[in-house]
Amino acid sequence: MSTGTGFVYAVATADTKARELFFVSETVAKAGVDVVTVDLSTQRGNTPSRADFPPELIADFHPEGRDAVFCEDRGRSIDAMALAFKQFLSQRRDLLGVIGLGGSGGTALITPAMQSLPVGVPKVMVSTMASGDISGYIGASDISMVYSVTDVAGLNRISRRVLGNAANQIAGAVLFPQEEDISGKPALGLTMFGVTTPCIQQVSAALEEDYDCLVFHATGSGGNAMEKLVASRMLSGLLDLTTTEVCDLLFGGVLACDDTRFAALAETRIPCVISCGALDMVNFGHVSTVPEKYADRLFYHHNAQVTLMRTTPDENAAMAQWIAARLNRCEGDITFLIPEKGFSALDSEGQPFWSPEADRAFITTLEAHLLQTERRKIVRLPCNINDPQFAEAAVQHFRALAEKEF
Repeated sequence: MSTGTGFVYAVATADTKARELFFVSETVAKAGVDVVTVDLSTQRGNTPSRADFPPELIADFHPEGRDAVFCEDRGRSIDAMALAFKQFLSQRRDLLGVIGLGGSGGTALITPAMQSLPVGVPKVMVSTMASGDISGYIGASDISMVYSVTDVAGLNRISRRVLGNAANQIAGAVLFPQEEDISGKPALGLTMFGVTTPCIQQVSAALEEDYDCLVFHATGSGGNAMEKLVASRMLSGLLDLTTTEVCDLLFGGVLACDDTRFAALAETRIPCVISCGALDMVNFGHVSTVPEKYADRLFYHHNAQVTLMRTTPDENAAMAQWIAARLNRCEGDITFLIPEKGFSALDSEGQPFWSPEADRAFITTLEAHLLQTERRKIVRLPCNINDPQFAEAAVQHFRALAEKEF
């Protein structure tokens, strides 16, 4: 049996992991999937590589040529080969999926290219690093990380089982792909946090008959994942109502977006209703992880591992300026809804983070810095973000923008 439409790319540094690489490729082939091997070794060997794509060929994809890869500095070599492999993979038109294997260096070599592939393309990375913090390796992509258990340094009773399972995992994803959505509904991106859940549930319920509502948890990686789908033209509109990741980016929280937040919106100009959901809080882990400089601040202990810190008027003003500067670059239709009676479930009258002064600092600063036009507007609403009135307004404003767009 053969897939006949392309190949799984099996990838490793074959100067140290050739046995593992070819074991994986043979297992994928036995499952009935066509496979090719890629060698990302960064040291010139005395014998030619047995891989279908040797390291010299991959290195030639670096903008400065192979000499940028085969240098004397290991760190620079890894970075250069990672870039070359990313360029190589972006030009493959026969790629059905990618499976990589490696230690820290191999994982750093392979995963940047995986991250650049569209969501939905099967990606499996067998790594010694998969039992720790893997956020840097995954980014906003759908990479499946498999912990190697033993080091990727030879074949044994454990590694054969783990590598074999991973090989069959990628083969299964290729042989039994998820059917494409045939509903014809345009896809929308919505951002949600625990303290804005009632709002997003109401909005989704009102729109799901006409739209495929994709809800992203505003945990940093969630917002980045949504941005990636926007940039890939996989979303037709946004209800980016929970922008709390900006708090963590600017003030050292643990659920931060990166500096490119809202950039995809500027590039694609898709219609967007946006708000200030959960901008009243910065997220930290256990209380012991809160930086000492914040010792005298107002906290809410959400659970044993999540500590929330109330943002101050000055911080709210800084966030408003940061957001306005980025939204001013957007030429598409944007409506910024401001819930005047609180930005989250904790920021409502009688709740721990209720602070009209802090909210007012955000509102007045945003109005001062956001350049309003016929397509970029601010709308105040006399309610909390979780009130039905706010959800109804968000739906109405989005439908109005969508009618203009579609």
